[in-house]
Amino acid sequence: MTATDTHRAIDAVWRIESSRIIAGLARILRDVGLAEELAQDALVAALEQWPQSGIPDNPGAWLMAAAKHRAIDRLRRSKLLERKHGELSRELQARQERAVADLETTLDDDIGDDLLRLMFTACHPVLTPEARTAMTLRLLGGLTTDEIARAFLVPEPTVAQRIVRAKRTLAEAHVPFEVPRGTERAARLSSVLEVIYLVFNEGYTATTGSDWLRPALCEDALRLGRILAELAPKEAEVHGLVALMEIQASRSRARVGSAGEPILLLEQDRSLWDQLLIRRGLAALERAQELGSALGPYALQAAIAACHARARTPEETDWPQIVSLYEELAEVAPSPIVDLNRAVALAMAVGPAAGLELIDTLGLEASLKSYHLLPSVRGDLLFKLRRFTDAQSEFHRAASLTRNAREREFLLDRARACTTESS
Repeated sequence: MTATDTHRAIDAVWRIESSRIIAGLARILRDVGLAEELAQDALVAALEQWPQSGIPDNPGAWLMAAAKHRAIDRLRRSKLLERKHGELSRELQARQERAVADLETTLDDDIGDDLLRLMFTACHPVLTPEARTAMTLRLLGGLTTDEIARAFLVPEPTVAQRIVRAKRTLAEAHVPFEVPRGTERAARLSSVLEVIYLVFNEGYTATTGSDWLRPALCEDALRLGRILAELAPKEAEVHGLVALMEIQASRSRARVGSAGEPILLLEQDRSLWDQLLIRRGLAALERAQELGSALGPYALQAAIAACHARARTPEETDWPQIVSLYEELAEVAPSPIVDLNRAVALAMAVGPAAGLELIDTLGLEASLKSYHLLPSVRGDLLFKLRRFTDAQSEFHRAASLTRNAREREFLLDRARACTTESS
């Protein structure tokens, strides 16, 4: 195996094992920042040693043992842990003396809880949404700072600063490395789900740049969602989020044309939809429905996505059911975005005039003034009503508001089509 092959193998192992290593160390050290630092030290050791010695039979155990040895050395040198010496040093010393296989076993006993603790810590509300996202991708996704920066099209130093500040904030706030209980758990779980879905959405419909899709981010979010569903199997909204992401991701191949241009839902080739992801999404939705008497926001959105997934053609879509589901969603999670989507569904179920009437009530919403999809949807409904001049103006306005190059060109094409239709 060449050095390049070894480095690729190390990268693959790191993506799989890093969150487990960091979570296990954080449980012992009660310091996420220090845990990541020691895990990174183990990665450096692997990069230095494996090209000469070869990849170990159990690379994850090797990395865990290397990180733990560094943790033990750090604790021995630290005077800050004198008051915990009797408790922690004995535990760590015992683990140091065991074989690597035994070390791995002792951590695996609690690895599920460790990963869940790490998720709740990385997504703690004390952090900004941007910091939560960066920390989650770094600690649980195994992404480098450069990879996170490229995924979100921001400078690498910006991401690095977010991560450094996040670690400092967690330390200064004395955030416990634990799974919250009672009433706090629901609020904290909501933060975790929000971060995962934010990552997915940035991959599913990129807000900036020249690409309409960033599949790697969708895959990272799906992986995190699936892990969370295994760790918290009785949380209905976790399964609801997984269902939503699985079904939405099933359309990825059909959402872009040969030149990377966007293709809208009703114009997609449904034979390209991934049926395996749809089946997985419908199964997750069923679990959410079995666990909760009333569906939460993610499960309701998944139910809407399921209506599209079950329709073999656009004409078979159950639009009245979708309108009803959006009305339920507006009750549990009211927002102008939900109302905008409900207007689209109403236009499909009743007619474009009904949808336009609802959209015109949203024009004064401050949160939608810079939201490009409001004029985009309005332009589409005006086009269907053959008000081409008004539609063209809305498409131009939408194009001026979007930050995605592919979407801008798509909207300008819609505006040019208005000229053709009106002539």
